[in-house]
Amino acid sequence: MSQTRKRRVFPFTAIVGQEEMKLALLLNVIDPRIGGVMIMGDRGTGKSTTIRALADLLPEIPVVAGDPYNSSPTDPDLQSSEVRARAEAGETLPVEPRQVPMVDLPLGATEDRLCGTIDIEKALSEGIRAFEPGLLAKANRGLLYVDEVNLLDDHLVDVLLDSAASGWNTVEREGVSVRHPARFVLIGSGNPEEGELRPQLLDRFGMSVEVRTVRDPELRVQVVDQRTGFDADPEAFSVQVQEVQEALQARVVEAQNRLPSVLIDDDLRVRISAVCGELDVDGLRGDIVTNRAARALAAFEHRNEVTDDDVARVVACCLRHRLRKDPLEQIDTGDRVIKMFCKVFERPEPSDRSAFELALAA
Repeated sequence: MSQTRKRRVFPFTAIVGQEEMKLALLLNVIDPRIGGVMIMGDRGTGKSTTIRALADLLPEIPVVAGDPYNSSPTDPDLQSSEVRARAEAGETLPVEPRQVPMVDLPLGATEDRLCGTIDIEKALSEGIRAFEPGLLAKANRGLLYVDEVNLLDDHLVDVLLDSAASGWNTVEREGVSVRHPARFVLIGSGNPEEGELRPQLLDRFGMSVEVRTVRDPELRVQVVDQRTGFDADPEAFSVQVQEVQEALQARVVEAQNRLPSVLIDDDLRVRISAVCGELDVDGLRGDIVTNRAARALAAFEHRNEVTDDDVARVVACCLRHRLRKDPLEQIDTGDRVIKMFCKVFERPEPSDRSAFELALAA
């Protein structure tokens, strides 16, 4: 492991429980086009710890040295206009490895802090576009985490969603315009007790997972022991799990490489769309995300073809937050999605939900 990775971050593989959250995050890393994860649940359930651990787990990415946007040396869609111009001019771009960025968006952030600012005085007096990059620039090719997303100002939410959907951030002021790539995995978390999320915000997240406080006493003791061991000696603790961490990292990279060759049968795609149609899901985002998540899951489990079971495991996470809310339900647990899946796929309704759980397979 390189020196840049030696930060005091709790290891991803040492996190006990919260399997649904962990696998949903990994699937979004395998295919960022899934559209991110909304994590709803109790305080103190390890949401922030897991996301930081995920960024630390991921392999370093090659970036153009000195570039504030983490521009890719090879992919024009992930390059700033300056880097692209240099590449088109035939310049050999200097490359350096950089850890996958993980950016926290604070609740009190201003729009300038998020998007970046243009120094108009410099632009007018010296004729140069003096741009101070914001958090969206730093998050390019990484993870952007918004804690308590349900408390974020509406205008910031709109900016965030526009960038997440288009992959670009545009800042315009006094006739001066700057545009840069902003491709990131959007991760939001919140507590339903602290306020509802707007439906259009929920719909923009590819997947939605619920986290609950661990109730089993033995598991709680295990969580406390892991945390105590890490806090006492982070280096020694990290060394103990390094082999498992590296194995998971290699598995994620292999899944990313395998993903383009994973096939999903036409009949399966029709059935996924039938489930979305029967549930009266608005738009086509639900269909697209379910297809992508099922393919990413197959790739992660070393398979080149999606099965009914893959769809069963991702369907609740991909669709439950898109349903029109039943006023009698506090939070939709996915039961309606599972019932409709069983109807369309002609399966008996299960007595337990294990076949529909998103969890890491051994």
